[in-house]
Amino acid sequence: MSAQIHRTAIVDPKAELADGVEIGPYAIIEGDVTIGAGTHIHHHAFVGTGARIGERCQIHHSAVVSNVPQDLKFKGTEKTYVELGDDSTVREFATIHRATLHDADTNAGTLDGVTRVGKNVLVMAYAHVAHDCLIGDGVILSNAVQLAGHVTVEKWVTLGGGCLVHQFCMIGAISMLGGAQVRKDVPPFSLVGGGDAKFSGINRIGLQRRGIPVETIQAIKAAYFSLYHSGLNVTEAVARISSSPNAALPEIQQILRFISLSKRGIIKVA
Repeated sequence: MSAQIHRTAIVDPKAELADGVEIGPYAIIEGDVTIGAGTHIHHHAFVGTGARIGERCQIHHSAVVSNVPQDLKFKGTEKTYVELGDDSTVREFATIHRATLHDADTNAGTLDGVTRVGKNVLVMAYAHVAHDCLIGDGVILSNAVQLAGHVTVEKWVTLGGGCLVHQFCMIGAISMLGGAQVRKDVPPFSLVGGGDAKFSGINRIGLQRRGIPVETIQAIKAAYFSLYHSGLNVTEAVARISSSPNAALPEIQQILRFISLSKRGIIKVA
């Protein structure tokens, strides 16, 4: 089945539309765009140059995917991209911006000039994904979440409505955040309340839903007790966790690796 394009839509002839793509009324599709099979671009949506949209995605009305970045270093001639994974949804008035081409002198921009949004991601209304963000599979960005440039959100994270995330922050896998203001990195499996982002415990329900065994959840809880409630500093807590009987568990290694990669430092305890 060929693509179905409404007569009022504006589609650049250079755009590549797979079978079963639907383009709604008054939508705009620029050149150098690829859209996977079964994807629906709703009315008045904008898909800009450099978009690489997967299969069975939904881009709702007035959403913007692959506009130029809001970055003063961007000159307008760079060839950069947005990748949106299969089965992802971008709701009305949400925005996802192209990357800024990598600058070796400032280490700004992704290495290959791509803003990446994974598979099965839900970007709710009025949310913003800025340039050079990396969003893992299964992430939910609730209404009005605002991600600054170069933010990394790992797999299966849920960001509650109105979350504000500072540039270059990392949010670890299977974390859940309320309407928080995130200025430091959030380690994996964390539960974070509203206001200034603070560690409130582990995301036990999220871990259970991902099929993590009870014994592993207890090991994660023990690791975070060492990190946040033992009176040790981060370096001392990491040493204790690394020498614990559970240190070889993949989830514990994930926590340790995350902390080792953190450049902004991790959030404090509530």
